[in-house]
Amino acid sequence: MEPNFFSDCQARVAVELISGRWPMVVLYALSHGPTRPVDLRRRIGGISQKVLTETLRRLEASGLVERHRYAEAPPRVEYSLTPAGHDLLVPINALGDWAARHADAVLAAQEAAGA
Repeated sequence: MEPNFFSDCQARVAVELISGRWPMVVLYALSHGPTRPVDLRRRIGGISQKVLTETLRRLEASGLVERHRYAEAPPRVEYSLTPAGHDLLVPINALGDWAARHADAVLAAQEAAGA
């Protein structure tokens, strides 16, 4: 049976989780272990604090990231991947490998097409 891609398709759930400019980058940045937001911003070039916070909240609401708040003065917060977030690193790394092999050709084709 051929797969369908209707609006309630499970494959669309996965694509929507990582769509956009930052979710995959944030997930990859968290692959090295629990990380404070300030350190995530240092690892990720070009992301604003507002966009990082929104992305982390979205990933947390989707069950891919956990927020750990420590009762310290001043309060400390770290984010880490859940098991589902770790599992999502497999296709993210595969996409990164694909990009390393083909991104230059894709960009050249887009430039030639005037895109």
